[in-house]
Amino acid sequence: MKIRSTTILSVRRDGQVAMGGDGQVTLGESIVKADSVKVRRLYKGAVLAGFAGGAADAFALLDRFEGKLEEYKGNTKRAAIELAKDWRKDRVLRRLESLLAVADTETALMISGNGDVIEPTDGILTIGSGSPSALAAARALLNHTSLTAKEVVETALKITGEINIYTNLNVAVETL
Repeated sequence: MKIRSTTILSVRRDGQVAMGGDGQVTLGESIVKADSVKVRRLYKGAVLAGFAGGAADAFALLDRFEGKLEEYKGNTKRAAIELAKDWRKDRVLRRLESLLAVADTETALMISGNGDVIEPTDGILTIGSGSPSALAAARALLNHTSLTAKEVVETALKITGEINIYTNLNVAVETL
C-alpha cells in the first residue's frame, strides 16, 4: 500500500515517548486543509496513536483499536496484534486504506491491513509518505543532539515538511 498523505513520527528518549504528525490533508493534487491533528491519546491517555491514509478509514481503525485496548486492559501489543488479525480477516476491514502508529511507555508499533505489527529496533517509528525523511532526520538528531523526544519529533517533522510535498510544517506532538 502506497500512502501519500502525511507523516507520523514517534521517538523514545530518556523515558519520554513523543508522537507527532503534520497537519496537511490532500485530496488528489490539492491541499484542502493545513491544520489537521492526526495523533490521538487513547486508553485513559496512556497510549498515543497516529494515522496515515484515508481519514474515515483511520477513524474506524482507531475506534476498533481503542476497543481492543479496553478489552485487553491497556496492553498495547496484544491490542495491536488482535486488531491486525481482525483487519486481515474481515472482508470490510480489509478494504480500509490506512496505517496506524501506536506507542505507549514501553513499545511502539506500526499496524497495517496486511497483518503487519512491526516494532522498530531503535525506538523510532514512522509512517506515511514522509517516512524516509522523518526517519533519517530523527536518527541524526538522536545521535548528534541532546534534544528531548518531543523536540526531536518537532524538528524532524519540520525537516520532512520542507522536503515532502504531502507533509507540511504545521506539526502537532503528544508526549507520554
